[in-house]
Amino acid sequence: MSEKNGTPDTPAGSTGPRPEPLRFFGTTWVDHDNGYTARRIAVSVGSLATAAASCLVLRFAYEGIQIAAIGGFVTILMVVMFAVCSALAFRHTWDGFTKRPDPDRQASLRGLLAIGFVGSLLAYFFRSLTEAPGEKLHREEYDAARKQHESRTTRRTGNPAKKRRHT
Repeated sequence: MSEKNGTPDTPAGSTGPRPEPLRFFGTTWVDHDNGYTARRIAVSVGSLATAAASCLVLRFAYEGIQIAAIGGFVTILMVVMFAVCSALAFRHTWDGFTKRPDPDRQASLRGLLAIGFVGSLLAYFFRSLTEAPGEKLHREEYDAARKQHESRTTRRTGNPAKKRRHT
């Protein structure tokens, strides 16, 4: 094994654990190489720009509701729905960066997360300011798998059959 930045690499022919790729980053998060910083900047700018464009689209939708004159209650209900769904999507996405989400819960929240897409985009933006989104979780899992693999493959010294027995 070679070492870069204190992190042992898994050679191509090895049976050891492999880092799980992250969206937009691949496995560059392991050693922060191959354009990792540029990718983080691009993800930050891209997610913020997409969130801003999405807010513009929501503004057009709001104006369409106003033009349709369907009533103040429905208008307020729509604004509150998008605000609440965005807040819940932000929290769910943010929590997903530190722990694996439950697949059943993820499936049941799919509609809510689709409505609150602006919150998810903002969570992605804020997390990418400090690290690749999901990097902390993946690093913990990868380090634990690597340590477990090393402890399983470490060989003992000496012949255990010749070990002296204490009586």
